[in-house]
Amino acid sequence: MSLLSMFAKKPLLSEDDTSMIVDAIRAAEKKTSGEIRVYVESHCRFVDSLDRAAEVFYSLKMDATENRNAVLVYVAIKDKQLAVFADEGIYKKAGEGFWNKAVKGMLQHFNSNDYGKGISSIVTETGNTLHANFPYDSSTDKNELPDDIVFGK
Repeated sequence: MSLLSMFAKKPLLSEDDTSMIVDAIRAAEKKTSGEIRVYVESHCRFVDSLDRAAEVFYSLKMDATENRNAVLVYVAIKDKQLAVFADEGIYKKAGEGFWNKAVKGMLQHFNSNDYGKGISSIVTETGNTLHANFPYDSSTDKNELPDDIVFGK
């Protein structure tokens, strides 16, 4: 074992989990004009993960989508914190109950350390809700935000 490998950081998600999540984002966005991003980091810098999710949402310029229909799934793996932050266009249409239920579903997967499935499932549910309220229109839709996972520290 080399000295470098002893100090190399373990990735926050496995390659399989990363692929599963990105595939879920792409599949969801094929049905909607909405945008979904996933942000994963080790530790949440704030006491409230929703505050951190809001900070990330605005730093990624997710509030600049044309229909205000972007959703951020935020996860701090080592702190076991998560939040879903939705722009005003979709938040109001889906209602607070949807977001609370989605987070509870994600937590069930997280409790068994299945982060990939938990994140993928909330991406799929969010995509279905976005589709119902902001359906895909091939003549006007454009992918406004990247589909990759953003990894923090």
